[in-house]
Amino acid sequence: MAAHGRRAAAVPLDGGCARRPPQCSRAIIVRMVRHFLLPGRPGAAVGPVDPHGVGRPCPAPARLRQAARAAAAALVAGLLLARPAQALPPQVDQALQRARVPADAVAVVLQEAGSGRTLLAHNAQAPMNPASLAKLVTTTAALDQLGPAWAWTTPVWLNGPVNDGVLEGSLHIRGSGDPKLVVERVWLLLRRVMALGVREIRGDIVLDRSAFAPPAAGAGDFDGDPTRPYNVQPDALLLNFKSVTYGFVPDAARGAALVLADPALAGTQVPRSVRLAGGPCDDWRGALKANFADVRQIRFAGAYPAACGEQQWPVADADPASYNARLLEALWRDMGGRLGGRVLDGPAPAGLKPSFEQRSPPLAEVVRDINKYSNNVMAQQLLLTLALQRDPAVPATPEAGSALLRDWLVERTGPLPPGTVIDSGSGLSREGRLSAALLARLLQLAWTSPAMPELMSSLPVNGVDGTLRRSRSDAGRAHLKTGSLNGVAGIAGYVLSDSGRRYVLVAIVNHANAAAARPALDALVQWALRDAPAR
Repeated sequence: MAAHGRRAAAVPLDGGCARRPPQCSRAIIVRMVRHFLLPGRPGAAVGPVDPHGVGRPCPAPARLRQAARAAAAALVAGLLLARPAQALPPQVDQALQRARVPADAVAVVLQEAGSGRTLLAHNAQAPMNPASLAKLVTTTAALDQLGPAWAWTTPVWLNGPVNDGVLEGSLHIRGSGDPKLVVERVWLLLRRVMALGVREIRGDIVLDRSAFAPPAAGAGDFDGDPTRPYNVQPDALLLNFKSVTYGFVPDAARGAALVLADPALAGTQVPRSVRLAGGPCDDWRGALKANFADVRQIRFAGAYPAACGEQQWPVADADPASYNARLLEALWRDMGGRLGGRVLDGPAPAGLKPSFEQRSPPLAEVVRDINKYSNNVMAQQLLLTLALQRDPAVPATPEAGSALLRDWLVERTGPLPPGTVIDSGSGLSREGRLSAALLARLLQLAWTSPAMPELMSSLPVNGVDGTLRRSRSDAGRAHLKTGSLNGVAGIAGYVLSDSGRRYVLVAIVNHANAAAARPALDALVQWALRDAPAR
């Protein structure tokens, strides 16, 4: 700011071309668009000469680089939209015919990573239901906005004095969306309370879950099966995914299978065993004739096939509203603690510093769990966390999280293609729509980002792990997120070819027979591994 009539020194905000005339800015954008579309051109990294300056190059500031990226992305999208759909490779087309899936139900993009050189674009701009490929948007945005080392904190208050092992007050725990508060970490949290000298809580254990405001929804609203853990709804204090894993251990001598429940919940009775049955191990879950509806008494009216050996069955608890209370009470008492009051919901103490905070694993580890195993509730937790970080004073909603993802995509990749719908962080939606071209742009953006190693390592490796462990393409050569719903199958990620090139590959099938089209997706990966030979 000027003082006493003297002019203050100007601080350039755009890398040295302060007060740049419009012609220079437009020229930079044009030059940078050419750079992003045709990388490797001589001098492409240098800005154009300022026509009103002294002949020096104008550096390309960050805001113009973003404008150029958006303009380049929009131009590429327009070119892809204008060009006719390319024919699919013969082996892919044949696999689709065997699956009785028409080619127009498939969208594919194959590009060289970094350069953007397109080898195949088939229905690239068609808005498709991406299923769990939507998690790529959520996790890439989170890594970009928060950073790989970012972590959730769960503050805990001992609200009262501790005398001779007795907390003369209540224990308060406030959730901030940590998706990894599994039973082991909840035990560690309570162990820390005991390390502070507490053996008895005279008051209550009070849980503050106000950071999130998810809509009221039933666990079975999406597909009618509330026992599926993927249907668990998000919660600011999500303990152990509000699920129980039932284990079955055959004991031939007793003619029964031992039943294990992990974790044990207060007030929930589980049979110690179920009788064994002969025959093959087919639908062993159906053979058990389980009834999980009454959380006070879990029932298995059938038998367990001995041929199945040991098996585990993760089940979403039938009463998620009381799950936290039953888990905390059971853990606290199992550790030898005493509780005078109850476990209930309520606000955390205002203006009082927490006694301690429990930190989550870093975001990169959480993203790995989300993408490797396509964990829906963790993805929804991350979506709400992004909204909460944008405005901590307002309880986060899915709508706010989805709006943030849309804004982020526009900022990073340019205008969204017509028909784009982002309404979920997990892809567990019938209305969500993304084009293969948009997902390819997202993966190209991620390829050049600082968090590229964390994102790529979070994706399932074909034939090796996660949701791609059964892939039949050459194992270990592709990092691909999978997407599956009734009527949807898809893959998106990176492929390492025989020549050593990395390719961005996106393929989405929207058809009633989509599940049968998985061999076609494997054939597409194999074709990309061979450097997309001429058809």
